[in-house]
Amino acid sequence: MDKLRDRLRSGVSRRSFLAGMGTSVGATVAVLATGCGNDSNSNPTPTPVAPPALTDADYLNFALNLEYLEAEFYLRAATGSGLSDTDAGSGAGTVTGGSQVAFKTPAIQQYAMEIANDELAHVRFLRKALGSAAVSRPAINLSGSFNAAASAAGIGSSFNPFADENSFLVGAFTFEDVGVTAYHGAAGLLTDKNNLAAAAGILATEAYHAGEIRTLITQLGDPYVTYANQISTLRATAGGGAETMLSGNTIVASDSNSISYDRTPSQVLHIVYLNAMAGTIFSGGFFPSGMNGTIIAAS
Repeated sequence: MDKLRDRLRSGVSRRSFLAGMGTSVGATVAVLATGCGNDSNSNPTPTPVAPPALTDADYLNFALNLEYLEAEFYLRAATGSGLSDTDAGSGAGTVTGGSQVAFKTPAIQQYAMEIANDELAHVRFLRKALGSAAVSRPAINLSGSFNAAASAAGIGSSFNPFADENSFLVGAFTFEDVGVTAYHGAAGLLTDKNNLAAAAGILATEAYHAGEIRTLITQLGDPYVTYANQISTLRATAGGGAETMLSGNTIVASDSNSISYDRTPSQVLHIVYLNAMAGTIFSGGFFPSGMNGTIIAAS
């Protein structure tokens, strides 16, 4: 961890985000020339400069934003309370919505508590690794965002994932596959092998969570399997990327080579911002004021 933290603090550079991903997800910076050396020229030709390369810390802060979202969802569902002030960071944004679920099945309640503790551990791990570079929790919406997602997915005009344990599983399905694809997408962007190893470890845990949730929903049958597949379709529409529909015979989300899917940060942002519109989007959905850090714009 000391080596990882030292590398992050030193700001290890990554190749241009645009070159590595073919998308303009970070902050686009255009620096104009101060002049052409001729005072009589009142309209000098601007000289654009490529956006600065992102660092491993930028990508891990992007992941930290997603971990804040997952931790708040699971902690509130399992315990009725979210992250502590210490875990949320200085000047953290407000979390709207979320309440303890009245679980009826002891096993599902135990799964919810286990995942909540895992997501809390991820937040703490990334904050410790990033040190003073760690961003604080952004504002998070766990009420209106689910209503908007349910409406867009065709489930209904409203949806409360904290109403009961079955609804909780559908709400959890909204996040878990996104987390897996986000970490897989980041794998080729990290430069330090220690950072890559840590991200791979988190990806594996998120994949366990996703498999757990997908299995439980499949066991519930309809209408919950249909709801999950409607969410899958919404994710594909909003952010692109492949999805594997749930069925009685299909649980694992992977391609023809049995490799998990991946998404770019821009695709992930379109999903969590609940906005499939073309053009640059900086906020919305689960992050009403946007994410914190450098990678905040979906394009």
